[in-house]
Amino acid sequence: MSGADADGGAVRTLRIVAAVVERADGRHLLVRKRGTESFMQVGGKIEPGEEPLAALVREFEEEVGLRLDPADIESIGRFGAPAANEPGHVVDAYAYRVRLRPGAEIAVRAELEELVWIDPADPVASYPIAPLSLDLLAAAGH
Repeated sequence: MSGADADGGAVRTLRIVAAVVERADGRHLLVRKRGTESFMQVGGKIEPGEEPLAALVREFEEEVGLRLDPADIESIGRFGAPAANEPGHVVDAYAYRVRLRPGAEIAVRAELEELVWIDPADPVASYPIAPLSLDLLAAAGH
C-alpha cells in the first residue's frame, strides 16, 4: 500500500496484527492506548523478520498479560484501513479471532490506558472506535 495523503504527502504503511477477542458471553474486547483517542483491538506493529502469528502472541501478552494458546487463534484475513493514531499512515493488518477460555484473566498493561467489553452488534465506547476495528467487527460476523 502506498500513495498520497490529502495534503499530497506520502502515505506510509504500518504492518500490524490485530486480535478480535471474544469471550464466552459474546462480548468483544477493545483497548485504548495511553495518550490516544480511539479504541481498537489488541495488537501492534510486526517487528522486522517476525511472523504475524508470533507478533500477535507477543503483543497480546505485552498488552493484556495473557499467553495465548495457538488452538484459540483463527486467522480471519488481511485488512487495510487508515491508521487511527498516526496521521498520514495506513495499516496492513493481519487479523485473528481469539476466543477466550472461561476464566481467562486479562488486564491493562504496557502502553494501554483502558479496556472495554462491547456488544459487537452495537459497538459503543466512551471514545471513538478505530476504522479498522469497525471493519474487523463486521468481518467477524457482527
